[in-house]
Amino acid sequence: MGLKPYFYSMNALKEHFLLKPDSTFLNFGSFGATPRPVLEKWQSLQREFEEEPIQFMTVRGPQLLAASRAALAGFLGCDASDVVYVTNPSYAVSIITHSLHLRPGDEVLTTDLEYGACDRAWDHMCQLTGAKLVRVKVPFPYTDHTELVHAMEQHITPMTKLVFMSHITSATALIFPAKEICDLAKKHGILSFIDGAHVPAHIPLDLKTLGADIYTGACHKWMMGPKGTSFLYLAKPLQKIIAPLVVSWGFDPQNPDASDFVMRHEVQGTRDITGFITIPTCIDFMQQHQWTTVSAQCKELVHANAARFSALCQTPMTAAADGRYTGQMYSMQIRCKEPMQLQRHLYEQHHIEIPVMQLGDRVFIRYSINAFNSATDLDKLYTALETIINKGIYIHA
Repeated sequence: MGLKPYFYSMNALKEHFLLKPDSTFLNFGSFGATPRPVLEKWQSLQREFEEEPIQFMTVRGPQLLAASRAALAGFLGCDASDVVYVTNPSYAVSIITHSLHLRPGDEVLTTDLEYGACDRAWDHMCQLTGAKLVRVKVPFPYTDHTELVHAMEQHITPMTKLVFMSHITSATALIFPAKEICDLAKKHGILSFIDGAHVPAHIPLDLKTLGADIYTGACHKWMMGPKGTSFLYLAKPLQKIIAPLVVSWGFDPQNPDASDFVMRHEVQGTRDITGFITIPTCIDFMQQHQWTTVSAQCKELVHANAARFSALCQTPMTAAADGRYTGQMYSMQIRCKEPMQLQRHLYEQHHIEIPVMQLGDRVFIRYSINAFNSATDLDKLYTALETIINKGIYIHA
């Protein structure tokens, strides 16, 4: 009885997405599918851009971008002057790594479950500067926020300059205690940088309450924006010292109409800003379709199936499936010899789009659920994995 409203919503909302009907899409976590109203808005903006390229680039576009930034800021719980659009969170991380001016012996504190691209960005900068990336091993299976916060504090030293942590991890789909980590950083006088790529429209977020010095998130994941739409938030004291990767007309502008932070990071010369301008349409779409309720029902479906997948894979559950540590994604560990081949096999033989990711010596398969999914999709995944396991394809006991 409890799931009937969900299936009604799914049937009503599925038609808004262009996903192929013969594909079981369980990888919303990589990047989302954009609903038709947002796609149509994006395409209309691109046509408007082409009809009057100069006027759009110099007058109309900046006005629309400012309005879009204000709408995004309202959604995130911050001031419009404290957030800028970027193409993806990895780009935002590179902005920060290039602006911190790390020195030999400096330490950046993080975990061993961070997203690979961000991990590489920190590794690269530490190698260039002689700084050290300190990775704290996350207790696994994950059962207690307090244990992780304590482990992070134990690794803070006088050389620690910044703590970098996912709000929701990528490969393991765990919700981390971002608020507690930001409070911990303030207590020790170090900067906090939270990677919230998976957070907006997935779990509640209020940046003022969170208190992070730096936060980045994606609009092209759970917010369902066009690909290449994300944001970077900076607390005001940092805005004058964090420089953009591209120096362009936003430096010492002739007609400044926004904060220096916004001008320097968003005015980059010729580029297509139309994707960023669609974000108010994304927000309107979610409000129109009661997305808080839709998201809660998706989480219910995620959690209801977690135990049976872990049992099938004969591996411990990544975390308790009760909503404390997981949202609309769940990762189960799988004993897989060839993760890339398993991912291709699931897509090519079973038409299931799902990531299979290696993290150190462990392999995880992660399913994501959004409005167009149903229990049938997870049943299909279960049957496919059961067949693969029974035949011993790519998976070992």
